[in-house]
Amino acid sequence: MIIQICVGSSCHLKGSEEVVELFQKEIAERKLDGDITLAGSFCTGMCNRDGVTVTVDDEIFTGVTKETFKEFFEKNVVAKL
Repeated sequence: MIIQICVGSSCHLKGSEEVVELFQKEIAERKLDGDITLAGSFCTGMCNRDGVTVTVDDEIFTGVTKETFKEFFEKNVVAKL
């Protein structure tokens, strides 16, 4: 699975650094390093949305924040492994 987190200026201002750290922590704690490739990406064109834009494989999600991260991770990462 490839997860890309937008680190463009808009998502950076919306907290992409925190979201990256949450992904790193969750992946390490669950020992999913071999199953998930985590990468940064630049603008996906969703800048007018709330939160950070995250792409899981080829599916784009918007609105990921530190508050919504756990639910997002369970639903869109763990459930699809």
